[in-house]
Amino acid sequence: MRYLKIPLDRVGVLIGPQGDTKKYIEEHTHVSLDIDSEVGEICIDDHASEDPLMIFKVEHMVRAIGRGFSPEHAFRLFSDEVDFYLFDIHEYVGKKPSHVKRLKSRVIGSEGKTKRVLEELTQANISVYGHTIAVIADIFFMDIVKKAIDMLLSGSKHATVYRYVERSMKQLRR
Repeated sequence: MRYLKIPLDRVGVLIGPQGDTKKYIEEHTHVSLDIDSEVGEICIDDHASEDPLMIFKVEHMVRAIGRGFSPEHAFRLFSDEVDFYLFDIHEYVGKKPSHVKRLKSRVIGSEGKTKRVLEELTQANISVYGHTIAVIADIFFMDIVKKAIDMLLSGSKHATVYRYVERSMKQLRR
C-alpha cells in the first residue's frame, strides 16, 4: 500500500469523466486506486498486480496527473523507457512567492518559448504547477532535461542552457 496526496483541483482529472481515467489505470495495471475526493488522498493497493514495479509506475502516474499533466501524457509512464521527475522550486529559493514566480517564469520563458524548446529538443513533457516543475521523459533524455531545468533554476542564461541541450542531444545521437 502506498499513500499520496494530490491537489483537490486535480482529483477530477485523475478520476476522469465517468471514472474513465481511474478505470483505465486500474485495468491496465491491476492496481487498485482508492481516491478520497474530499481531501485529495489516494491509496494505491497493488495486491492484485503481478509486476512488483507496477506500484511505482502508478505512483508516478498519479503524481504526474496531480502536478498538472494530462492523463494521456501520464500514460507514457506505462513504458519502462519513460521516467518521471519532480523539481521543488522551494529548494532553490525558499518559499517567498515572488521568487517562486520568477523561477517558474524562467522555466516557461517568454510566451512559453523555453518550455517549448526543451520539450521539442528532448521529446519530454514539462509541467509547471504550483511550486513544482514536473518532467516526463525518455530515460535516455531525462538527465539532459533535468540538468537543463536545474541550470535555469540556478540562474544560468537561457542561451547557455539551449547550447547545452543541443550539444548533449548531438552527442547522444552519435
